[in-house]
Amino acid sequence: MLRFAASPTGDMLISDLRIALFNYILSRQQEEDLIVRIVDIHKEKNIQDKDKEILDLLSFFGIEYSQVIYQSEKVRFHTAMALQLMHDKKAFSCFCSDEWLGKKREEAKLSKQKYRYDDACATLPDELVIDNINPFTIRIKKPANSLASDDIDSFIIMNKDKIPTYDFACAVDDMLSDISMVIYEQNSIYDTRKEEYIRTSLHYDKKIQHIYVPTLLDSPSVKSLLEEGFLPEAISNYLISIGNESPCDIFTLKEAIAWFDLNSLSTTTFLFNIDALKEINKQHLLRLDAKELSRYVGFADEEIGLLARVYLKEVYTTKELKNKIALIFGQRDILNEFKKQSKLMILAIKSAPYFIEYDDFKKHVMQESGINDENLLCYILTGSQNEPDIAQVYRYIKNYIAEIVK
Repeated sequence: MLRFAASPTGDMLISDLRIALFNYILSRQQEEDLIVRIVDIHKEKNIQDKDKEILDLLSFFGIEYSQVIYQSEKVRFHTAMALQLMHDKKAFSCFCSDEWLGKKREEAKLSKQKYRYDDACATLPDELVIDNINPFTIRIKKPANSLASDDIDSFIIMNKDKIPTYDFACAVDDMLSDISMVIYEQNSIYDTRKEEYIRTSLHYDKKIQHIYVPTLLDSPSVKSLLEEGFLPEAISNYLISIGNESPCDIFTLKEAIAWFDLNSLSTTTFLFNIDALKEINKQHLLRLDAKELSRYVGFADEEIGLLARVYLKEVYTTKELKNKIALIFGQRDILNEFKKQSKLMILAIKSAPYFIEYDDFKKHVMQESGINDENLLCYILTGSQNEPDIAQVYRYIKNYIAEIVK
């Protein structure tokens, strides 16, 4: 059993989606179920309907899962496990105030030491614990051999409001769900060490395999990239290919399942590269059937799809394509100094017979209007003077001239 955990406290990031994709691929390769865990314990931080948005995004990217589990529904189990640790003298109540702990952290920072809790409450007599009316957290006792500065200290597993910490909840939930493998970014190694220690302290014998993948820095939200006109297929292609040896540059998620090997990933940290994504997105757009491509710009017409392909020489996303096509069919703002010439040329265009070739059309319009200005003609036809190839553009808009030139 594999799992993907997501928090409904903010937008899903590209780095999160990458982990979800890896989980999905491995679940298919190993023929195991994938569950989605919504980490919603801290309800005051949750954003309404963000959980539904996360699930919709996973479906949009073709990530299938067998079950959705809300972590907040498991709090009674987290509490029971914390009580078990206290009963076994493996956890204790900590009455240290936030101010006191903050002071200790500042002292460690000034002395250039890594802060570790000093176990001030670890050996409090029972009578002092029972009589203490101050709020308290619950800490798991540090390992007996925890000596080095990078070792695990006596860390908090239940907050003062008796809500479990992320590490404790995840450790318990992975036990409850019988998870066999968890994929993390490399910057989560210390957290997974704590989770392993929690399960060991609870006498959980099953070894959960932890796989660490390179950290992806400067990660934007998935929603923002979709809004900019990047295809889900292209985003998946980019995320899977980062630091990976793929047999080809452009592929689908289904194709990746056949050859993807998590063990072959580079261990290098990567920066999100929007330019690399743009190039991949362009290639996926070029792969689309012309009629399907036209739907991304608001039409269902093969010729408009072929027109969009012309613009893919200079743009990369569906948003950019849509803007280009909208410009062609939109209103024109003609400068006063060109209004007379523009009016004459428009009359010539409207009265022109049907021409298959652009050069014949241009010649006729210029003769009839008496205006020898191809830039103006280009602007009237497309809303721009800087077209990739006006003859190519004309090839696909000639049947729409009456709709374009009003």
